[in-house]
Amino acid sequence: AVTEHFTLNFTITNLMFTTDLQTPNSRKFRSSEKIMKHYTDSLLQKSSIGPHFTGCRVTGFRSGRHRDDTNVDAVCSYKDSASPARFDRENLYQELSTMTNNVTKLGHYSLDRSSLYVDG
Repeated sequence: AVTEHFTLNFTITNLMFTTDLQTPNSRKFRSSEKIMKHYTDSLLQKSSIGPHFTGCRVTGFRSGRHRDDTNVDAVCSYKDSASPARFDRENLYQELSTMTNNVTKLGHYSLDRSSLYVDG
């Protein structure tokens, strides 16, 4: 099986962006990274790629359009075993949309409804 990657991006509307979120070694970055990894991993394990899913890595946090917005960038991986169940980013987007209450909730975080992006 070959490991494949895809990007996952979304915006949290109730996590105020601060400069320490840009610093990978800061406590705020590490803490937020751990929380986002937990939420993204648990969602993706429940999705159609779940049996092949191997994890996500938060690659960064960016300032959003509004003061309280934080954009989250992640790279996620799965094992492609050349089975008929191929990665379908549109299907995965729909699944994630449903699992996040139409892109509004991720755990105790609120999401910008137009921010979810899956790129394979």
